Amino acid sequence: MNEELKKTCLHDLHVGLGALMSPFGGFDMPIQYAGIEEEHKAVRTGCGVFDVSHMGEVAACGPDAERFVNHIFTNNVSGLPDGKVVYGMMLHPDGGVVDDLLVYKRADNDFFLVINASNIDKDVAWIEGHTEGFDVSVDHQSDRWAEIAVQGPQSEKVIRDILGIDGSDLGFYTFKTVGDMIVSRTGYTGEDGFEIYADAQTIRNFWNKLVESGVQPCGLGCRDTLRFEAGLPLYGDELADDISPLEAGLGIFVKLDKPEFIGRDTLARQKAEGPARKIVGLEVDGQAIPRHGYEVLDAEGRTVGTVTTGYHSISLDRNIAMALVEAAEAALGNRLQVKVRRKVFPATVIKKRFYSPNYKK
Repeated sequence: MNEELKKTCLHDLHVGLGALMSPFGGFDMPIQYAGIEEEHKAVRTGCGVFDVSHMGEVAACGPDAERFVNHIFTNNVSGLPDGKVVYGMMLHPDGGVVDDLLVYKRADNDFFLVINASNIDKDVAWIEGHTEGFDVSVDHQSDRWAEIAVQGPQSEKVIRDILGIDGSDLGFYTFKTVGDMIVSRTGYTGEDGFEIYADAQTIRNFWNKLVESGVQPCGLGCRDTLRFEAGLPLYGDELADDISPLEAGLGIFVKLDKPEFIGRDTLARQKAEGPARKIVGLEVDGQAIPRHGYEVLDAEGRTVGTVTTGYHSISLDRNIAMALVEAAEAALGNRLQVKVRRKVFPATVIKKRFYSPNYKK
């Protein structure tokens, strides 16, 4: 099936570096280079660079663009200053998540939406399908943009010294336009970092400069272990068509005080009644490593949920997981069990932000 996979503009460079390649979101993507643990530690202690050119980009512009984005998006973009980035979700009417995304405000009624690779076709169709009644132009631009993420405590120095980009004026979740580039202080690792959007040739040049200067190339393997430790959700695991933002513990990004948005009424009811399920953190006793899809049981052995993501944490040296469980079982300190193959291991509900992020304020 590999011939059907899409390739980013850096694909040949990954292969040349000996990366382990694997399908992700319809793309042939690097999973690791030196190894997940080495790459993970490089981002936590220094700097790493990721190819995230598989992400999708959509522009929404026109007289009603602000009203339109507010209609399809859980967060509030009204009155945002230019250069601000906000995180949120697009919802089905029943409160399930179409996708989680970033919205960049470039100017009045000029927004840049960044969506997940695995959902590009679904998202674009969904966005375009809700324009009726709005004077807005929706432009799918994924083929025009490439993107790298430079992440880690040394990232500001790295992009200045190696790429000649001054990021010192950017606070967390802000961006600026440099020529035809977009540079934002954002990321998916729990560390300070930058995401750079530009044309394919510029991104190839930047990638080569960074790697030749000794910056660790990082694959999607450590991107997942890093985001997991920081308690960040992955669509398909902690968010899905049948998992609401309130169940995922992301209510801070759902502005129920907005007059309307798709899914608002369902979430307002869910908040009033309390969600029936919740995403929690788990620490598993013993040597067992919980994995996606493993059953979570109560003390009596009744199934009360499933693991959404689980690892032996590289930074914390503990076996931890995020799991979707019945709300009655979600209290901190509650004792549960995780079924690992044919054995059952005790586990404790803990906060799902396992690692304290180091973002620039």
